[in-house]
Amino acid sequence: QLQLVESGGGLVQPGGSLRLSCVASGETLDTWAIGWFRQAPGKEREWVSAISSSGGGTNYADSVKARFTISRDNAKNTVYLQMDSLKPEDTAIYYCTATYIGTSGSYTYTSEDEYDYWGQGTQVTVSS
Repeated sequence: QLQLVESGGGLVQPGGSLRLSCVASGETLDTWAIGWFRQAPGKEREWVSAISSSGGGTNYADSVKARFTISRDNAKNTVYLQMDSLKPEDTAIYYCTATYIGTSGSYTYTSEDEYDYWGQGTQVTVSS
């Protein structure tokens, strides 16, 4: 069974950067599409970014477009979320999630209902 573990969160000043990692175990990631979601205090969980099983397709929420970059290294069974120009409104718990595709494809998924496995989350706090 797939397990996902996020890391890389922390406290950063506005304008700073963080790189989140999502390491998978139990399965090889090359046939899984991956997404990142976040949940701020008192708010519903929202989709942030997604990458296809091949890595050839990526997608971003408008709120993070041009600031965040998603990538994957299937040899390391790891997906990354590079977050630059961070803003206080980016403060949230960030979750990595996966859905099984079974092949190398370019489609990305943006709905929680389309994902099957979730990590425990990593806290990102943007504050001066």
